[in-house]
Amino acid sequence: MSNKKGIGLIPKLLIGIISGIILGLVVNPKVMAIITTIKEILGSFIFFTVPLVIFGFISPAIAGLKNNASKMLGTFLGTSYLSAVGASIFSAIAGYMIIPHLHIATQAESLKELPKTIFQLNIAPVMPVMTALVLAILTGVSVIWTKSEMMENFLNEIQRMVLSIINKIVIPILPFFISATFAGLAYTGSLTKQLPIFLKVIVIVLVGHFIWLTLLYLIAGTVSKQNPLEVVKHYGPAYLTAVGTMSSAATLPVSLRCAHRSKALVPEVVDFAIPLGATTHLCGSVLTETFFCMTISMILYGTLPSVGTIILFSILFGIFAVGAPGVPGGTVMASLAIVTSVLGFDSSGVGLLIAIFALQDSFGTACNITGDGALALILRGLFYDKNGKAKAYTNA
Repeated sequence: MSNKKGIGLIPKLLIGIISGIILGLVVNPKVMAIITTIKEILGSFIFFTVPLVIFGFISPAIAGLKNNASKMLGTFLGTSYLSAVGASIFSAIAGYMIIPHLHIATQAESLKELPKTIFQLNIAPVMPVMTALVLAILTGVSVIWTKSEMMENFLNEIQRMVLSIINKIVIPILPFFISATFAGLAYTGSLTKQLPIFLKVIVIVLVGHFIWLTLLYLIAGTVSKQNPLEVVKHYGPAYLTAVGTMSSAATLPVSLRCAHRSKALVPEVVDFAIPLGATTHLCGSVLTETFFCMTISMILYGTLPSVGTIILFSILFGIFAVGAPGVPGGTVMASLAIVTSVLGFDSSGVGLLIAIFALQDSFGTACNITGDGALALILRGLFYDKNGKAKAYTNA
């Protein structure tokens, strides 16, 4: 029979969304004030964990290069970063072209006002988010410079602790936070006006995934001088597994099997690139979140972010994506720092982003792991000759 983990995150979020919408449509102002208070407290706690997530994942990710700082590793991380930044900018360009034509109603004046919270419980983060990012980068780099094994082990323990906080506290409270967010949107009337927009946006994002994958594989084919279809045609089982599991880690065994079937890939590159890509290459998730952020910005704040803001967001997002935790919604959790500090989202914006992102997260994950095959093909072209023999500088 069912145990505690019988219901996955997506069903819980769906239940939270539906119950929140129902509550928002039927409750009176006094009950809504209680719901708003709960939302603010939960949101305050989630924001408190953001610097912990940044430091807990970025630092050990950088320090982990200590014993493996080879050209191939550096190249793979570089291409993962460029793919993420490229996907974000591609998504932003599409956003500027498409979102203004979606006829998003920004009728703040006609919406019902949310009642004031009963009380406030401000849980301040231990440090600002940009301070956490700089500290994480400097800590990780200094571990490499000093070759400190003790500090590297310590950072890995911190990562495990932060991951436990995410899995045991943050993820379980998310459905309640999302429910309260949607209750507020339904209460004010914002949700009923904008629901068709979100359905359109999800379809647009799915199309964007396939366009970006096509571009990645075309680049990979050009670099490797191999037929990219010889890789893509084997990835069907991995794509479907990712849609079902919503986890790159859970899909990894299938991804490896699919990649090994390709005659265009070298086995050593597959064994190196596919597991690494499962945790560092998140192009589909980045593309999705960027478009969602722009849509939510228009819905809640009445305007799209400026071009300069989006460029800064995309450059920083690439760093966060490479070090994002390998859990459902990990990309959003890792990026909350720049969503709040660069884009200026408040708790309503964050709640809406987490909910909408999570509902399609399985497709973002499928795009991520399918894209890993393209990066493996790029490595094959850079480090192996036409016959699959390692070039002289591979182990440099």
